[in-house]
Amino acid sequence: MDFSEDFKRLLAESVGEELSLKALEALQAPPSVSVRLNPSKLLDCHFEGAEKVGWSPYGYLLKERPVFTLDPLFHAGCYYVQDTSAMFVGHVFRKFLKELRPGAAILDLCAAPGGKTTDLAASLRERFGDSYTLISNEVMRARYGALKANVENWGDVRVGTVSRDPSAFGNAPVFDLILADVPCSGEGMFRKDEKAVEDWSLGTVEFCAARSHRILADIWPVLKPGGILLFSTCTFNHLENDDTVQWAAETLGADVIPPQDEAPALRTRLGQLLLPGLVPGEGQYVAALRKSGVYEGVRTADPFALYRAERIEPSSPGPLVNVGRGTALSYLHGDAIQLPPDAPLGAVVIGFEGHPLGPGKNLGKRCNNLYPKAKRIRMDVR
Repeated sequence: MDFSEDFKRLLAESVGEELSLKALEALQAPPSVSVRLNPSKLLDCHFEGAEKVGWSPYGYLLKERPVFTLDPLFHAGCYYVQDTSAMFVGHVFRKFLKELRPGAAILDLCAAPGGKTTDLAASLRERFGDSYTLISNEVMRARYGALKANVENWGDVRVGTVSRDPSAFGNAPVFDLILADVPCSGEGMFRKDEKAVEDWSLGTVEFCAARSHRILADIWPVLKPGGILLFSTCTFNHLENDDTVQWAAETLGADVIPPQDEAPALRTRLGQLLLPGLVPGEGQYVAALRKSGVYEGVRTADPFALYRAERIEPSSPGPLVNVGRGTALSYLHGDAIQLPPDAPLGAVVIGFEGHPLGPGKNLGKRCNNLYPKAKRIRMDVR
């Protein structure tokens, strides 16, 4: 993989010459693969030889990449495929959970495809049960479908999805905490996306930094005084990271919460950076700001109603009927299946190892497959 001289220079300027060389070497290696369990559905990792991720209670680094599409537990929302470095955002978020109160309202502003949303949801549910609201937003309609599907698959009723420009959230201080994982130049995704390497330029970096300024300025009014904004990117350079955080603090009115020293994360001037060569995953930057003012933690509005959020529908009626792996994959493929002779007739929920997959109608000799067409497996499952 060939990197431009501008990229190498900016990387060295941002992390130092020695670490930049280590990162450039690591970026030539194949990417790692990891998953994060859904603690509401699965507590034990079923992938052989998986290693725990140090900064995520439910994260596991896998030895090799399995065919996730052919795992019914994947379709049941029992885990989410997420890079280990991306899980670090959830780690930083959990540090601020103790400041939040029951009924807290959280916004994941740039959320597709949903990895960080589901990470936040798991932590919020563990602390507050049903007493919280998480709004997951994606402005790009082409990406919103994936976000909505992944949130539905995760299955938390306290998470709602919307598709709004940051400027369309209004001016009322609704949220106790906002996560802004902003679009960036994608330096931290170079190993997974060669086009990101081709598209990178200093102009792109400057454009992304300016866009981040606009996004933060637009969303700032809906963060409560004293509330927390977590700012993150999957890039390395200081222009999009520390410099943008400094701009937000000085321009919008906030204090940067000093980052901690937490190896293997690299402490930057204002945040923390996970860098290939120091960690097995990709690049991830995180910083935290506290908005000026006194935090009261009082709910001012129902975010679900205020933003007309889409929420998961109640589970399909009918008893759960567990099937084997082959039948489960046939069902997920959209094929007609046959249930065990003792399965009840009528509306049923097809399940695998106790986890619901979707609805069906058992006629006895066969079962009508009611799994949504848009979600069906397209590859050969035989």
